[in-house]
Amino acid sequence: MAKKSSNSKIFVLDTNVLLHDFRAIYKFEENDIVIPITVLEELDKFKKGQDEINFHAREFTRELDKLAGDSLFTDGIPLGENLGKLFVETHGTLTEKVRMAFSEQIPDHRILSIADYTIEKNKNKVVILVTKDINLRMKAKSLGIPSQDYENDKIRDIHTIERGIIVYEDINPELIAKLYKSKEGLSYEMFEIPKKATASRIFYTKK
Repeated sequence: MAKKSSNSKIFVLDTNVLLHDFRAIYKFEENDIVIPITVLEELDKFKKGQDEINFHAREFTRELDKLAGDSLFTDGIPLGENLGKLFVETHGTLTEKVRMAFSEQIPDHRILSIADYTIEKNKNKVVILVTKDINLRMKAKSLGIPSQDYENDKIRDIHTIERGIIVYEDINPELIAKLYKSKEGLSYEMFEIPKKATASRIFYTKK
């Protein structure tokens, strides 16, 4: 693994970043990532369901389990070559700065508190809270906590987009019923999808 730059940063990720992109932890180059324990608690509430955010919640949990293995998050889990480490921060009480501004123990304030705690613990590094919630970004900045939106997923050249979703119609209703009842899912071949199809997911529509 390449030696870290002396100006590497620490990014604290909000729940909505991971619900938006479960691979977001790999998008911050050599910088370290902190996941507040509150974020893991919130992700757990989103694991059931068929929506996109439910998919990302489940996939991130699997990714985290695969990364960790038998290692401890307190020491940081290496994210890969030329990448930083992943930490899960469990600091439970609101810091004085956050408590004085927001007395409610809601998830947003606990995440703010962990960002503030991380800043205090790493005075020689830039710590940034990353969230897609504009209101939380404003709260963070009001407390002097640097904050930014997650924009790594924005495509600069629309011509580079590959066709990722294909819609198939007239899927056998019995197969659809079985799909919803099955916890493991059904074999791809059962749907008789053309071999040349490259969709990462399959949706069906009714005429």
